[in-house]
Formats: sequence, structure tokens, C-alpha cells
Amino acid sequence: MAVPHRLLHRLPVFSPGRSSLHRHLLLWLVLPQLVLWLAAAVVSYNVALRYANLANDRSLSLSSRALARQVKPVGSGLYVDFPRAAKDIIETDPDDRVYYMVSTPPGEFILGNLKLPLPPADEPTPIGQPVFYDARIDTAEGVTAVRVAAITLNWGEPDQPQRMLVQVAKSRVSREALARQLLFDTALPLSLLMAAMWTLVWIGIRTGLAPLARLRDAVSGRAANDLAPIELDSAPEEVRDLAGAMNALLAAVHENVMNQRRFISDAAHQLRTPLAGLKGQTELALKETTDPALRTRLERVHESATRSAHLVTQLLTLARAEPESSAALGRVCFDLRRLVHELTAELVPRALKAGIDLGMDDSATADDVALPVLGQPLLVREALINLIDNAIRYAGRGAEVTVRCLGPDHGVILVEVDDNGPGIAPAMAQQVFERFFRGTTEGSGCGLGLAIVKEIVERHQGSVTLSALRPHGVRMQIRLPLAQQPLKSPGPAGRTTGGGSGAIET
Repeated sequence: MAVPHRLLHRLPVFSPGRSSLHRHLLLWLVLPQLVLWLAAAVVSYNVALRYANLANDRSLSLSSRALARQVKPVGSGLYVDFPRAAKDIIETDPDDRVYYMVSTPPGEFILGNLKLPLPPADEPTPIGQPVFYDARIDTAEGVTAVRVAAITLNWGEPDQPQRMLVQVAKSRVSREALARQLLFDTALPLSLLMAAMWTLVWIGIRTGLAPLARLRDAVSGRAANDLAPIELDSAPEEVRDLAGAMNALLAAVHENVMNQRRFISDAAHQLRTPLAGLKGQTELALKETTDPALRTRLERVHESATRSAHLVTQLLTLARAEPESSAALGRVCFDLRRLVHELTAELVPRALKAGIDLGMDDSATADDVALPVLGQPLLVREALINLIDNAIRYAGRGAEVTVRCLGPDHGVILVEVDDNGPGIAPAMAQQVFERFFRGTTEGSGCGLGLAIVKEIVERHQGSVTLSALRPHGVRMQIRLPLAQQPLKSPGPAGRTTGGGSGAIET
């Protein structure tokens, strides 16, 4: 009964499923060869055994005829001419023991070295022609399987015909040894050829699937936001088709992402003007009103407008941190230590307004040591402002915020921002870097500050981590790679136009 094609593909051995395609192809190429090799071994053994039987039977036939010639009918009797030399020739076999027997009538022993069983009753016994059969005999070594050649001869007077049976037997040890030797001589070269073939098959599969490995490396080695087309021009047609389908998908995803980013950027730009106008009007209204209830409402409106303006600015900063936007800014080598110094000084008035003691700790680094970083100063400035501003917002009035720039340490520059505020729960240590996540309902943040920091730092092959301080507080730490090229102009790096506190407040 034929097995349905769909049912075959449901079986694990017929379909690669989740297993390795390399192993699946190797199995399907090697397994049939192995089955054929086993079948060839069985056939070779049977052929070798057949030819060993033919050689053994020919030897037994010659021995039985030679023995029959030693027994000559004389009148009504038999003359046995069996000298010692003839006996030695028959009994002395260099490979195996030979047994013989002459009987007349058949079965009545008259000559030999062992009584041998008669031919099977169902076997035809033509006169003068040898008959071959397998039998088992009792010898001094135990029960032995032998191959027997038997010749039936007529003798006696015409009116009193008689029959004589001449039998010669040899154990099957030599026959099976010859068959095994023939099998070994055949199977060894065949096995070497099979091993060479399997090696070539393995190399062929590895070479054939190499484009898939290159495709895997081209995809797995990419950043999550790298939607550039995959280049596999030298790959086979099937892999090129797969890469083409993936490129079409990447192009569609890229277009969708760009549309969303353009929408966010355009919406943020459109919202900045009315929000700035709303803030200005609420500020004027707060100065002119004397009604306490109305003033409370206006303060809430002003707070909401300020928070919305902050959110719009953060969205614009996040859009500038995206790969397509950040690539247009270009990379330069600037002094990170100088930039941290200037930003800390700029943010001191804001910290004082919030009741925070903001300071710079330079005890671990000499004043004249430059710490060069290769990147985009505008974006790094935005990240540092967001990092320090986050500590100012959530440390709480009366807290201390300390900024440090350390390094270089094994090719890495560290920027640390410590505060002795209430701290953050360990379970939220990673969530705070997610977009729109806020660890507390206090403050006027929008949950994008640390997400922007993480986005910008990772664009510069760095990392940002959060850890708890004892007895309470938080340490935010940025790691950036030390630039290997010299500083070209350290001055402008610390004063990038378009940054400053305006990136946080409008």
C-alpha cells in the first residue's frame, strides 16, 4: 500500500522539521548508501560462499573418484588397492580434516576412517555422478558440520548386480573461512570507498549550505534597527530568492518605521508652537490673577503644558538618536571630561532651584587629562543632560547629586552620576530604561529620559547601568570606548550649539 506524501512529511525522518538541515541531508544521502553497503556485503558473502562451495565440492568430487578407483570389482568380490601413500593423500589436507567411507551395499562399512551418514532419501543418486549434501557427524572433537560428496557405483555379475557407495566428507570450516576471506577482501576496499564517498558528501553538503550560513551571519550580526538590504549576489538561486524575499520584507518594514518616525517628528514640531504659546499665556495669567481658585487651576494648566512640552522635546531628541538621523550628524573626536564639566556647571542653577546639591568630583582624575571619545557631541550631550536631570528630578529636595568622569580603564571611560535619594526597587533596575516607564508617580517626567540615554549610549558602542548605593541612593554609570585618535579641537566639543538645558525644558 502506498504511503501518502503528506504522511511521509509528518514523520521526523522524512522531514527536517526543527532539526538541522545539514544533518537531514547527510542522513538522507548516507543512509541509502549504508543500506546498499550492507546489501552488497550480504550478496558478496553469499557469492563468496557459493564459489567456496563450488571449489570445495570440486575437491570432494576429485577425492571421491580417486577413492572409488582404489576399489576394483573382481568376479563376485572387491579388490581394495589402498596403499598407505593414497591414504595419506586423502587424509592429509593442509587446510581441513577429510573423512571417507566405502560401503556395499550402501551403509555397510567396508573401508574408511569414519562412518558417514547416507545421502538424503529424497535426493536423486545417479550412477557414477557425485551427489553433494550437508550433514553432521560425531568426531573426537564433538559434533562437526561437514560437506559430503557421495558416488554410487554398480558392480557384480549381471545376474547379481550390487551397488557400492563411496563417500568423502570435509568439515565446513575451510569453506566458511574462504568465504569470510573473500568477503573481507571485497568489503574492505568497498568500505574505504564508502568512507571516501561519505567524506565527499559531507564536504558537498557543507559547501552547498555555506550560503545559508552566510545569510544567517548577515542577519544575526545586525542590530535590531538595521534594515539595510542583504547582499548575497554569489549565492545559489534558491538562497538569492530567500534573500530577495527578506529584502522586500525589510524594505516594507523600513518604510513603515520611517513613516512612523516622520509622523512623530512632524507631530512634535507641530505641537511645540501651541504648547509654547499655552505656557506663555498661563504664565501671564498667573501674574495677573488674584483669585486663589483660578490661580490653582492655572498652575495645573501650566504644569500640564510644561510636561507636554518636555514630552515633545524628548520625542524630538529620541528621533534624533535614531540611526538614520544620527548618521547625518557625523562623528568627531571630543573631550568627554570637558563636556561633563561644562554640563555640570550649566545644570547647577536648575539643581539649586530644585533644592539639590549638585557637584563634580575630580579627585580621581587630574585636571589636565583629556578623555577623548569618538562620536556625536550633540547626542552625547543630550544623554548626559538627561542622566543628570533624572537625578535632579527624582532624588528629592535636600539630596546630593555627584558627577564623576573616570578613566581610562582598559580602553573605557566611565561617567557616574550618584544621588542619595530614596533609590529604586531592584526589580525596576532594567525597566527604567524602557520607553514611557516611570518608577514613581512623583515629578514631572515622561518616562523617556533614561530610554534616550540608553539609545544614544548604545549608538556609541557603550552601555549604561543602574545600581543601588548604601544606605540609599542610585548610581547611574555610562561606559564609552576611549577614542584612539587625537583630539582635533577640544573647545567646540564642550559647547555644541542646540543642546544645553533646552533639551530638557522648553
